[in-house]
Amino acid sequence: MLPVEEQLKTLRRGTSEIIDEKDLAKLLAKGKPLRIKAGFDPTAPDLHLGHTVLLHKMKQFQDLGHEVIFLIGDFTGMIGDPTGRSETRKNLTPEEVQENAKTYLEQVFKILDSEKTTVAYNSEWMGKFTSVNMIELAAHYTVARMLERDDFQKRMAKNLPVSIHELMYPLIQGYDSVALKSDVELGGTDQKFNLLVGRDLQRAYEQKPQIVLTMPLLEGTDGVQKMSKSLNNSIGVFDSPNEMFGKIMSISDELMWRYYELLSQVSTDELGSMKEQAKSGALNPKNAKMKLAREIVALYHSSEEAEAAAGEFENVFKKKNTPEDIPVIKGWGQETRGICTILKENKLTDSTSAARRLIQQGSVTVNGEKVADVNQGFSGDQEYMIKVGKKRFLKIEPG
Repeated sequence: MLPVEEQLKTLRRGTSEIIDEKDLAKLLAKGKPLRIKAGFDPTAPDLHLGHTVLLHKMKQFQDLGHEVIFLIGDFTGMIGDPTGRSETRKNLTPEEVQENAKTYLEQVFKILDSEKTTVAYNSEWMGKFTSVNMIELAAHYTVARMLERDDFQKRMAKNLPVSIHELMYPLIQGYDSVALKSDVELGGTDQKFNLLVGRDLQRAYEQKPQIVLTMPLLEGTDGVQKMSKSLNNSIGVFDSPNEMFGKIMSISDELMWRYYELLSQVSTDELGSMKEQAKSGALNPKNAKMKLAREIVALYHSSEEAEAAAGEFENVFKKKNTPEDIPVIKGWGQETRGICTILKENKLTDSTSAARRLIQQGSVTVNGEKVADVNQGFSGDQEYMIKVGKKRFLKIEPG
């Protein structure tokens, strides 16, 4: 294995917090593979790039010679994680959870080495729990401590219900660390409470508490809110090569570096050099973004499809299909405007009703991708190429 400081340099990249880095250094110094755990509840059938931030960190541990455990929360998925929720989640059936779980491995093994990854399901131990076991588990935590959660406090302040089974979620996730005897658990910054519960429970069950490593939540293509399919700002692992490439090219230059740090295999030293070149003007940010888009598309599809997507992107935006005299306007900052409003205000359509009709007909594209939602919004701090029909174009530059 690499020396401890070299391992830590790799593991610090993009990391929000390590609790506690000194303890992690001591474990690494023993020279033995650590058990690295990250859990994913299969509440939906497909993943987006925001979900893969943890997978890339797991891959770093894997490449350093540690044992990676990809935990599918088929038991916790039936409860639903209350993290960040303003209301109780709808419970999923066991059938829905299993159906969603089927697609996960196909997606995660685009990043992780399938031969070096242990796959576990928390129903393996939670499904065998008796009522006595559950009472014993609950006895290790207090209601007062559980209600320290910001999510629950906000709900109670608004007189919104907090269900008893939601209080059990952090305990069951924490018990996963006991069952797996994990040395390190990874999670998003929003999972910090749950991860710390795992440390507490390991102590209660006379195990050494795991190291907690949290990763930031990746912003979506709007550059403002965290990536989410419901917010129409996500880049899906199952997106087509052209769609994936176009979405990556639509992100801001500033956000591009964050994507590089969290999603790319480009080394830290090379990334630092690229940033300096871009700052000095020696590197065009567009070319850096093209490099990023190629890498990500190649990861989830193939190098050939990545090159084809790059060629298609160039063709649409810089060559035959785009007139040389396209009108260009400056954007409107971080404010979000609806697509119908944008089309009408810039005389691409005569009215918002005409804009809605054209969108429904599939005649409106933004950055080469058809707009499917008549209510879709766009912030004015990014670059867009809008096409209506075959002859009407508008380029929006970051304002």
